[in-house]
Amino acid sequence: MTRKLARFLLATVFVFSVAALAQTASADPSLPAAPSATPAATTPDTTLAGTGNKIGTINIQQAIFASNEGQRDFDALSKKLEPKQTELKNLNDEVESLKKQLTTQGDKLNEDSRATLVKQVEDKQKKLERSVQDARDDAQNQENEIAQRILQKMAPIIVKYAGDKGFGVIMDTSNPWPQGPVLWAGPSVDITKAIVDAYNAQSGVAAPAKPAATKPSAGAGTRPAAPAGAKPATTTPPPK
Repeated sequence: MTRKLARFLLATVFVFSVAALAQTASADPSLPAAPSATPAATTPDTTLAGTGNKIGTINIQQAIFASNEGQRDFDALSKKLEPKQTELKNLNDEVESLKKQLTTQGDKLNEDSRATLVKQVEDKQKKLERSVQDARDDAQNQENEIAQRILQKMAPIIVKYAGDKGFGVIMDTSNPWPQGPVLWAGPSVDITKAIVDAYNAQSGVAAPAKPAATKPSAGAGTRPAAPAGAKPATTTPPPK
């Protein structure tokens, strides 16, 4: 996954169960129902046409982030959070400056001056911690809103793909084992890319433009590359 969300705050991990995918898809009456998690023992499960016995995997977190819509919206959120990141960085710099002042000048100050400086450090530190927590919560809420919105539209695509390809179970590998349910799975059963491609085609959101590659300049201490197939230059010895 190439998209990188600027995180002065804290990384958010999205975890979605297969049951959530099936429930989301079955909420739409125009779609075939997802297979029941606990079918009756005497009744074969025929709720999803084409259901097979294969087990597939999908990294839901990666699928959301890798989709064109996900890249677009998370990049927009990253830019939106930049002023808050700058604000938190400035506040952190103030705290560090006061701490440094206390370390270097504390033993030279009288009791009242030192107590005042200590109080300033404590107050600023508490303000920083509260601000970081508030900003973290706000960022996570906005990230979750984006992820849930995309997942609601992606879930029916997953269910339909699974039915068409004969998968009976799709497991989420967003979290590695033992935090996640999958100990190991080969790439042949992973449907993440196929779902991302299908979602991009349905959403109609164009792929984000890639930044133009910057060619290195031949500055001091550098040498332009030789053409392909060229022999290295030889050095002519000085005349005797």
